[in-house]
Amino acid sequence: MSMKYKAALEVCKRHADRLSWAMARLRLKFPLTAAKLRELDDIELAILDQFSTRFAKLQDAMGANLFPAILELTKEQGNLVAFLDKLNQLEKIGAISSAERWLLLREMRNQFSHDYPDDPVFQSAMLNKAYELANDLLAVLDRIESFAKNYI
Repeated sequence: MSMKYKAALEVCKRHADRLSWAMARLRLKFPLTAAKLRELDDIELAILDQFSTRFAKLQDAMGANLFPAILELTKEQGNLVAFLDKLNQLEKIGAISSAERWLLLREMRNQFSHDYPDDPVFQSAMLNKAYELANDLLAVLDRIESFAKNYI
């Protein structure tokens, strides 16, 4: 097993475990509304922060480290400079199901970098979308791990 792949996978799995934990703790709060968001206690808000942070970190770690490690592991990295080219190659070899879907996950991650403290309606809508997409993000990690077993 490539050390680069192994290290990237370990980091991703740690983020995924913590994301899954936060999702399980928040499950009964979703779907969120502006009113429900305002009623969350400090612990629930901290878990919501954990959710958004781990979503972003997992998405970042996969894109920055795990995907390049997969391309290296499969000897498919070639001259792929642009990230979109890498995504398309990962889709072509079956490591991910859809480059377009990954870009949607990336867009969601980018939404977390903006804070809208005065707009609970927007916040709740964004978090509801993220909560739905989090399962997709975890599924991409599972697919990558299964895919990589053919090359280890």
